[in-house]
Amino acid sequence: MKYSVVFSALLMALALSACDKPAVVTPTVVTVPVPGPAGPTGATGSTGSTGSTGTAGSTGQTGTTGETGSAGEKGSTGATGEAGKTGGDTIVVVPAPEPAR
Repeated sequence: MKYSVVFSALLMALALSACDKPAVVTPTVVTVPVPGPAGPTGATGSTGSTGSTGTAGSTGQTGTTGETGSAGEKGSTGATGEAGKTGGDTIVVVPAPEPAR
């Protein structure tokens, strides 16, 4: 049993050393440019030209005159009453109204 443990340990050491070791991966460094200070403000642009004036519209047509209404008919004059008769000796007395209470 003494030899079997030593033999197993040697066999494992050989087996593990025969494996490929992973290569060391070096990370890639990405350089990001840092923006510089802002430049001066640009000049103001020139003003655009004014548009042309539109044409005036045409005048509308005048409307037609309305019809004149007809004159109403004149009413007839009533009949003249008879002349009053002369009264006799009768006197009519009209009493004065009473004041309001």
